[in-house]
Amino acid sequence: MLHQRITDMKILIIEDELSLRQTMIRSLEKERYLVESASTYQEALFKISDYDYDCIILDIMLPGGSGLSILEELKTLHKKDSVIIVSAKDSLEDKIKGLNLGADDYLTKPFHLAELNARVKSAIRRKQQSGELQLVLENICIYPDKHSVFINDNELILNRKEFDLLYYFVTNPDRLISKDTLAEAVWGDYMDQADSFDFIYSQVKNLRKKLKTAGALPEIKAVYGYGYKMVAE
Repeated sequence: MLHQRITDMKILIIEDELSLRQTMIRSLEKERYLVESASTYQEALFKISDYDYDCIILDIMLPGGSGLSILEELKTLHKKDSVIIVSAKDSLEDKIKGLNLGADDYLTKPFHLAELNARVKSAIRRKQQSGELQLVLENICIYPDKHSVFINDNELILNRKEFDLLYYFVTNPDRLISKDTLAEAVWGDYMDQADSFDFIYSQVKNLRKKLKTAGALPEIKAVYGYGYKMVAE
């Protein structure tokens, strides 16, 4: 099983845009995280100084200061909170500076909430595993940075979409996932170009076959008329 108790996980959202902040709060609370928020630079400084978080979602452009300065302060305070930068600024310079200052990930606005949730789970697991980015569900082991999958220590060869599907299922075990949600999470904006969900059926069918042949314990079950669910023992 995935070694994580979601209800114990505390998230801080540092974002000045009210509608986006509220949307992220609702989405993460549905995932059963404990969520706090800050809308200004000074409020964020107060929060990070007084509390520890499992993951901080950090906007770069804040009233009163820069999110990059928040990263510097976390470093000064010797904090180990995982940090995901979310920003409309898609410059390589900001991304590199943020990562060099200790951020774990970088997400450019606009983004899909499903992708944010997956990134949060990944960042938290990376923190728990002392920086080694590895997702484990029963006998399935995924290394996201390397795009590799192992079952019982044997490598499983997947194409890019099969890997993306498996990654999403593993980060959402025992959760009923609709075809629309799956399409949005894995195909994003390109899903609108599809005439039907046949492309999902085809990729999931191939993935299920490969997992079964490799002896994977978790199983992707089809739920008629709705979508899929990865069932783990």
